[in-house]
Amino acid sequence: MKHNIELLVRIALLALILFVLWQASITSLSNVVNLSIIAGGPLLIFPVVWLGRKILDRDQTDAAWITTFVHFTVMLLLGVPMIRAVTTHQAWSGWVLPVPSDIGLVLTIITGTASFLTVVNLALKGLGAPFFIALSRKLAADLLYAWTRNPMVLASLAFFLSLGIWFQSALFLLWVLILFAPALLFFVKVYEERELEIRFGASYLEYKSRTPMLFPRRAKG
Repeated sequence: MKHNIELLVRIALLALILFVLWQASITSLSNVVNLSIIAGGPLLIFPVVWLGRKILDRDQTDAAWITTFVHFTVMLLLGVPMIRAVTTHQAWSGWVLPVPSDIGLVLTIITGTASFLTVVNLALKGLGAPFFIALSRKLAADLLYAWTRNPMVLASLAFFLSLGIWFQSALFLLWVLILFAPALLFFVKVYEERELEIRFGASYLEYKSRTPMLFPRRAKG
């Protein structure tokens, strides 16, 4: 019964996120509102994640519910700005990069494929899906996850940087580097790592000790 309720809640939250993202992609907004969303969403990640971590440390018995709602909030605060940044990039492109857009397109295809493979890797080895969609039932530590603890994050950041090159927009790249990437990494370091420690215990701590957080290298031992 409890599992069915959790599943229904996750389906409802996922449907809500998809609806909000769809609305974000088609709604016309003023430049001020648009830029406020693009810049403000990632900045709000910091207090939200900090609060989520405090609640998680205080009440680990409800870790799955806490994680579900933290993930939901993070997906909205990063997803909506991401959609707005991509769909309106031409209006705030500025500072055109002197790099052929074809190079960016090739990089986007490569990094997009890498992002997809990390999702497949998590599904096969961790029996899960990104964020709260399906919390992994096993610790994914093989294949791509043997080289870095966060291949999905690395591939996603590379994908958005590639988009900036494809768009030939230095401002888009700066947004990714200055706002989007720090917010995502703060979430991973402050909340997600702690949640994985609680969920997988000693096995995650051992995996964490021998595998780099982000940039790939052969695991120790």
